[in-house]
Amino acid sequence: MAASTSAPPAPGSIKRIVAASLIGTTIEWYDFFLYGTAAALVFNKLFFPTADPLTGTLIAFLTYAIGFLARPLGGVVFGHFGDKVGRKKLLVLSLLMMGGATFAMGLLPTHASIGVGAPVLLTVLRLVQGFALGGEWGGAVLIVSEHGGDEHRGFWASWPQSGAPGGNLLATGVLALLAAVQSDAAFLSWGWRVPFLLSGVLVAVGLWIRLSVSESPIFLAAQAKAEADAARGVKERAPVVQVFRKDWRQVLTAIGTRFGENISYYVLTSFLLVYVTAHLGLPKTTALNAVLIGSAVHFVTIPAWGALSDRIGRRPVTLIGSAGMVAWAFGFFALVDTESFAVITAAVTTGLLLHGAMYGPQAAFISEMFDTEVRYSGASMGSQLASIIAGALAPIVAVELLKDYGSSVPVSLYLSAAAVVTTITVAFAKETRGRDLGSTVSGTPGPVHPAPATTATTMDPA
Repeated sequence: MAASTSAPPAPGSIKRIVAASLIGTTIEWYDFFLYGTAAALVFNKLFFPTADPLTGTLIAFLTYAIGFLARPLGGVVFGHFGDKVGRKKLLVLSLLMMGGATFAMGLLPTHASIGVGAPVLLTVLRLVQGFALGGEWGGAVLIVSEHGGDEHRGFWASWPQSGAPGGNLLATGVLALLAAVQSDAAFLSWGWRVPFLLSGVLVAVGLWIRLSVSESPIFLAAQAKAEADAARGVKERAPVVQVFRKDWRQVLTAIGTRFGENISYYVLTSFLLVYVTAHLGLPKTTALNAVLIGSAVHFVTIPAWGALSDRIGRRPVTLIGSAGMVAWAFGFFALVDTESFAVITAAVTTGLLLHGAMYGPQAAFISEMFDTEVRYSGASMGSQLASIIAGALAPIVAVELLKDYGSSVPVSLYLSAAAVVTTITVAFAKETRGRDLGSTVSGTPGPVHPAPATTATTMDPA
């Protein structure tokens, strides 16, 4: 058996890198999810006023989806330069772009002030958000994956994944606090702007932390090899061209792996806000607080799922989540329909636990599918293409189904079918646990080393 070339890093080093990635992704997801939450609660009234509340919400979610459409383009551009000049530089740029767009949203005039110009400006800024986030995910998980050793990669790489519920927790928490201490009139008048303007402070903190981390040693080795090849006159293809020429199967696997995970997340969080307020007629704080509690549990359990994937494999853990979601899609709405806050919270939390089983191992799973020279491009493209056909459409499809049928059953069928797609994809995918990322620098895919049997907990490998 070949020896691993990905030596485990010093505990202090990997913890610092994980912290930088987690804080950065939390801030970026805060910015991105803030829009989704505001689209469900505020933007339908301030930027897309219509006689029918559900129609206004549907239009607001269409602009929400536009951010997803820009994500593959961001994945291509950031992936190309991330594979050329490094992960760190692109992560700094994505944070600046995302934070700047979100801050600007907090300063926008509304439809009542300037008419159609307001939703146009909002849409443009949403495109910038999507473009930036398209490059964020690949860079954040790769810089951790490539710093970490093979044995505990699932655990370490799952921490940037926690940035998604962390950002949602922060965005929902700020909005829930404002909704609790303000009247509806004050919240609609100016209170909704506060979370967007807060992004400026968060970005400053994130930049300070991200600038302190080092570049991935595996990337530096690949870069040195590329420079040596160039000196010998070897022509190098653009990373995205290489991905679609020889790694298209891995791209499709990544899309299928993310499909059910992506749809389930946005149905369990963004669409829930619409369902609880517009369909059940409950206060918005009911949905906000339920998502808040569920996101807190989600945040701390994602690394546990990542650690479990280091023990039993990426595929088995992902299948726990996707197969469980096939059934939970129906139980979820049945519990929400009780209109009990405690029961709704339990439904959201259980759903997010199943989502975490799909999401936790995902960073390591997708990273391990690609060679170093194209890893940023491959991981970003697989991830962000899924965001168009899955996450972008999920709230829109769910709202339209609710609007047309007046029932949650079609939404449950949609969610369950999405989970079936992921279950089938992962069932036929190759296991990647223990793959040596460092050896792919030579151009030959790294071997897979079985993780050693152990009875010690992997929750804190250091």
